[in-house]
Amino acid sequence: MPDSAVFVPHFHWDREWYEPFQVFRHRLVQALDTVLETAEADPDFRFTVDGQMAAVEDYLEMRPENRDRLAALVREGRLAVGPWLILLDEFLCSGETIVRNLQMGWAAAERLGGAMPIGYLPDMFGHVAQMPQILARAGIEHAALWRGVPGTVDGHAFRWRAPDGSEVRTEFLFDGYDNGLDVLLVPERIGSALGEYAGMTADRWGTDPVLAMAGTDHNAPDPRLASWLRQAGGENRAITIATLDEYLREHVRDEVSAVVTGELRSHVRGNILPGVLSVRLGLKQRMALAERTVDHAERMNALCSTRDDSPFLTLAWHKIIESTAHDSVVGSGTDETCDQVAARLAEAAQTARAVRDAALAVPAALVPGDGHLVANPLTSARTALVEVDVVAPAEGSVLVARSADGSVQPVQLVSEAPTVLSDERMDASHLERVLRRIHRRELFGRLIDHYELTPHSLVFHLAEVPTSGPFDLMVLRQEVAAAAAAHPGEWQVRTLTEARASALVPVHVPASGLTSFRVEAGEAPAAPNTAAVPATATSRTLSNGLVEVEVAADGTLDVTGPDGTVLYGVGRLVDGGDRGDSYNYAPPAADVLVSEPAHVAVDLVESGPLRARLRVTRVYEWPAALSSDRDVRGEQTVPTPVEMLVEVRTGEPFIRVSTSFLNRSADHRPRFHVPLPEPVGTSASAGQFAVTERGLTAEGGWGEYPLPTFPASSFVTAGAATVLLDHSSEYELVDEGSALAITLLRAIGSISVNIHPLRDEPAASEIPAPGAQELGMRIEHRFAVVPSAAGRQDARLVALAEEFRNEVLVTRGTAPGGGQLPPAVTGIQVDGRDVEVSCVRRVFDDELGAGIEIRLTALRDTASTVRLTGPFTEATTVDLLGRTLAPVPVRDGLELALGPWEIRTVVLR
Repeated sequence: MPDSAVFVPHFHWDREWYEPFQVFRHRLVQALDTVLETAEADPDFRFTVDGQMAAVEDYLEMRPENRDRLAALVREGRLAVGPWLILLDEFLCSGETIVRNLQMGWAAAERLGGAMPIGYLPDMFGHVAQMPQILARAGIEHAALWRGVPGTVDGHAFRWRAPDGSEVRTEFLFDGYDNGLDVLLVPERIGSALGEYAGMTADRWGTDPVLAMAGTDHNAPDPRLASWLRQAGGENRAITIATLDEYLREHVRDEVSAVVTGELRSHVRGNILPGVLSVRLGLKQRMALAERTVDHAERMNALCSTRDDSPFLTLAWHKIIESTAHDSVVGSGTDETCDQVAARLAEAAQTARAVRDAALAVPAALVPGDGHLVANPLTSARTALVEVDVVAPAEGSVLVARSADGSVQPVQLVSEAPTVLSDERMDASHLERVLRRIHRRELFGRLIDHYELTPHSLVFHLAEVPTSGPFDLMVLRQEVAAAAAAHPGEWQVRTLTEARASALVPVHVPASGLTSFRVEAGEAPAAPNTAAVPATATSRTLSNGLVEVEVAADGTLDVTGPDGTVLYGVGRLVDGGDRGDSYNYAPPAADVLVSEPAHVAVDLVESGPLRARLRVTRVYEWPAALSSDRDVRGEQTVPTPVEMLVEVRTGEPFIRVSTSFLNRSADHRPRFHVPLPEPVGTSASAGQFAVTERGLTAEGGWGEYPLPTFPASSFVTAGAATVLLDHSSEYELVDEGSALAITLLRAIGSISVNIHPLRDEPAASEIPAPGAQELGMRIEHRFAVVPSAAGRQDARLVALAEEFRNEVLVTRGTAPGGGQLPPAVTGIQVDGRDVEVSCVRRVFDDELGAGIEIRLTALRDTASTVRLTGPFTEATTVDLLGRTLAPVPVRDGLELALGPWEIRTVVLR
């Protein structure tokens, strides 16, 4: 039995949850006031601030006068802060966001006196496979956590190993992060209660002292704690008060033999609450959009602009990271909390968009106004399909796209806009009102090219790029006033615009590069320069020479891949009831599954040659809600049309699928099925710097049924089917491994329910969350389906996922129209199979100056060589906190040898 115990006073602070942020912050300020007063009054007192600097930042915003008091305690080692900015949900953000979280938290803690060098992860709902490597590459040797640890760990610590082999010693908080509180219930019995606890858990501790985490959610420890523990200590058991860092550095001594490799998603010692992966869909989509926008903003800022927009980028990242908190993006809060998270993510995207657009405006100023600039945020060259607004062709003529190098590509017209924008009749005395609509030269969002003024008639001719020379609004006012006086009575005022159309254009863009094109009348090329087979469509089929689609009678899709692999029944929808809550799905005992549509219609939308589309509309009779008995779906049904837009593009070895429906049902879970050619026993999904393989079951043993629903970020693959994703999603192998099911929606009405059929204890209070039913909301998803016998070994899978998630960026030129198109520009190019590039940004070093930071990850289990080329002559490897490690020789580019699953960061100058 351990002969000593170490108490770690702390609190766990959910920044927002069952109350919104500002309500919790009011409590936070009171709690940290108490901590400061207690620490200053008692030299024995120590406190660990939950591993997240957000709590400190939020406090100091209200109590800026206490900064020096806090910093003094940090420097003395009596207040442990950092290393994170916020305690995040690791599966619902990107790996890059996890890194930025650590960077921003570490920097903030250093400014206050120093960061706690422990990967403290007390309450996350499971942990990603690459977390040990992330911590190790930031110089952090220890972690501490609770949920997700498998049953093979029988001690209080284990070595946690990432796929690349990196390890951190990990303290297993097997009884939770509040295990010391029961010992403190009766201050007079602390000594005997501690002895009883040490006896019950002796097998866990070996000869190490008991770690008693003395704290819980949203409360400061009692100011008398140190006094109680001094009185309770004695000859039988020494009692020490320490920070978590002090416990790990000074008190543990046993060798750790247990090793756990990869992600931690076991239910055996704690609930991991997997239902959060699919509740409040909009938050997951907003997170992905915000991350993608700030990533593109950083890349464009580095490529196109010399302006220092780092304050805006920092703000965008801060708002994203705040939103990753494990009770924020997960959607387990009240409606007002989730509304605030959504607004914060929207602000992040808006801030980043401003930086991105400002950067693109620099090269756009070199492109004539009748041309378009295209920017590629990826570090590999690509041919992308862009949709732009152009002047419609005259009858009998065709449009082509011409690049700066003179190459010509075909154009596909997909829609035409009306040419009459207004046709009004009014008295001559009211003509001045019409003129007030004109702002300098702009009218109805376009520019006045010229006008015609005749008795009783005024006609404006608008254009996107005027060709008629200067326009003088004051002259127009004088002419109209004179004409109105000379010709009183009724006038006709018409506003006409040049015929416009939406056009699809295939554009080849260099790696991290820029190109431009203009659409003009001309002769169609004999064959596209891409030499791709045209996309074609009939009333029920699509093809592009690589993939073929046939719509079956029930509205599902039979998809044939380039290697002849056929997936039958893709897009089958299965809707079932959900009587669970925001944390855990639960089927009603008498569930009714609806999988057959009542009506199917197929419409041909586009027939090629660059893009072909079909719209499949299926109408389902979904139950409106559960009955009064929550274990039974109600008898009332509502007809729900589900639109599925199916698309093939030239040159793409996959089909694109978008689903959309107006949700009119409560308490249900519709899922998108991809049946497999034959049953499989494993699946794998990509996310957070890894591709993680999983089986058909999950490990159980605690108070939660181990549903085998798992997270996926950029793609999920099972057997011959891969689905590319644009946001974090939930999936499951169903029907004994014969189909892949992706959750489209979990509609529920409570944060937690007291009695849950798949969970023993409540996850929170039973607080209504009507917004989580998503009633009246349009539910939209975007996928791509890749049929390939190679499955996850497909050589281009990582690249395809990146191209699917990251469209090229297109903006109109702003130079005077009719000039020469500027030549294409190539930036940094990365060549290597299964390599993910998660970061390209400008960084500054006081000694070395500006550079471009690149973060790469080898998403494969064998070593690989990666080659970087571009406008740089020097390279330095840095750790994940940006600290210099070693120079790397550059000889006609940079060649890096990456180990399996290795994350490498380099700065190029």
